[in-house]
Amino acid sequence: MVRSVQAECLDVTLVGCNHRSASVGVRERIAFTSEQALHAADELCMRGIVEEAIVLSTCNRSEVYGVASEQNADAPAALEGFFTAFHGLSPSDIDTHLYRHTGGPAVEHLFRVTAGLDSMMLGEAEILGQVRDAYGKALERGTTGPVLNRLFQSALEIGKRVRAETELGAHAMSVASAGVKLAESVFGDLKGHSALIMGAGSVAEQVIGCLRQRGIGEMRIVNRSRERAEELAVRYGAAPASWETLADQLSWPDVIVTSVSATDAVLDRETLEKVMVDREGRAIFIVDLGVPRNVQSDAADVYNLYLYNLDDLDKIVSGNRNAREAEIPRAEALIQEQIHKFDAWKNSIAAVRLIEDLRAQMHEERREFLRDRRQLPENLSAAERERMEQLTSDLVERLLKGPSGKLRRARGLRERIERAEILRELFGADENSE
Repeated sequence: MVRSVQAECLDVTLVGCNHRSASVGVRERIAFTSEQALHAADELCMRGIVEEAIVLSTCNRSEVYGVASEQNADAPAALEGFFTAFHGLSPSDIDTHLYRHTGGPAVEHLFRVTAGLDSMMLGEAEILGQVRDAYGKALERGTTGPVLNRLFQSALEIGKRVRAETELGAHAMSVASAGVKLAESVFGDLKGHSALIMGAGSVAEQVIGCLRQRGIGEMRIVNRSRERAEELAVRYGAAPASWETLADQLSWPDVIVTSVSATDAVLDRETLEKVMVDREGRAIFIVDLGVPRNVQSDAADVYNLYLYNLDDLDKIVSGNRNAREAEIPRAEALIQEQIHKFDAWKNSIAAVRLIEDLRAQMHEERREFLRDRRQLPENLSAAERERMEQLTSDLVERLLKGPSGKLRRARGLRERIERAEILRELFGADENSE
């Protein structure tokens, strides 16, 4: 029997949450560490919720991309259920903060993400590397397939094109540079001031680079991996410190920037209250770039401690966006071009699969005909029967050659879709689907 394969079977489903749909307090509850992202994708595929999966989680977004099997008629609901259950939440906890896209809207969303149009900092470059990293790890893990491979490769391509062919990425601001600008709004010139950087990942490294460009005075880097802290210290002229001495490192700097990958807060109010006693009340400025947050929110109530997180970068973000908005139409035109290419590929795959299914059906009916001895002359020799097998097989291939060739040669996307639909109807694929 023919299994009807249409373009919809190749649709991408997305369930996610970002800085527009939720505060950092919500985002930190549904953030995935790198290992959790890979484990979640494994689970989605092993449990048959989807056939392909990639989890993308950054400081400003957590998104699950999947390609459902043909039997899963409600992939968005299944993905959403998994999303909430994975983090031990009930649907009511985050229902209003999630967005759900299937098909074209999901494709467009990812393309806007890699182009920097969906970022807190319009045109930021970091997201392109984060998407590339998430895709590379999922590919290595084996949770991707032909659809997500094509989708994410296309997304990375459009991200590069937007930055090369528009001014959207010129002098782009990152979360790290916005955090440093926030510090400058408090201290003015950072020369002569001191800073402690907690963490040594990509965001922390960007912070270190920005602070060095602004002429920061003494700077120390504390990280769980001493080796990584030493590497960055040598590169940027800073001093490394071991994670075990963190409590002792908090009393001297004017600025602390945290970007630590952790499931719980690294600094609590009690610790920081003791630090302020040691500092004899001298003010301290903390920028928490972690998701989940690295600093307990109630620490903001400590006297002379000024705590900011990702949601406090709004004013910086507004100025950045206003300077780049003129480039948005050009970027969106490139995105629409890329969407058309992806849709054309998807529909050509659906057409090819339809031909394969029709071929399988016709050969099965041919074999059934030959098995029925009443349809053939009696006393056929083995050679004659073999010849009959070959002739009928050749006939099936000849019958399919014309329609399949015309389908592949159709010039436009609409024409390919129309011809596939005619072919499906002609051979009764829908009526015979299982």
